[in-house]
Amino acid sequence: MQIRPIQAGDFAALSAQMDDWWGGRPVRHLLHRIYFDHFRTTCFAAVEGEEVVGFLIGFRSQSQPEQAYIHLVGVSPLARGREVGRGLYRRFFETVGAFGCVEVRAITSPGNAGSIAFHRRMGFELLAGEGVEDGVPVVYDYSGPGQHRVRFRLRLAQALA
Repeated sequence: MQIRPIQAGDFAALSAQMDDWWGGRPVRHLLHRIYFDHFRTTCFAAVEGEEVVGFLIGFRSQSQPEQAYIHLVGVSPLARGREVGRGLYRRFFETVGAFGCVEVRAITSPGNAGSIAFHRRMGFELLAGEGVEDGVPVVYDYSGPGQHRVRFRLRLAQALA
């Protein structure tokens, strides 16, 4: 598996597969062309042969340049369990660390136990919320009305050690 920066040409194929990769959940709207055109330095594709089997969409914060943010990560169901996500995260950590970032932030839905467990295994800590759902702290309406989210933070010094 090779991890490379995403390319503009990756957008159409990934956009077409998104909902399938999420078990039929409609998530395609989360993947925007802007990342493929303007954030290629910090967005990556995991490739086997000619096929993209995973991707990470992330960026360095313009408002808080010491922070980076992971917006979206997807791994093909056929490639899960093969360290694709871990490889993408490591590449992102190395890249944003070289840009001077000292921490990475991410969010997920309270009911996404797989994502919560993955982030914790990667060394992310759960940030405080306004309440608790499914045993984790949540911020209510974080992504809009009824769109509660779990927030994570990872200090890069420990991740890159």
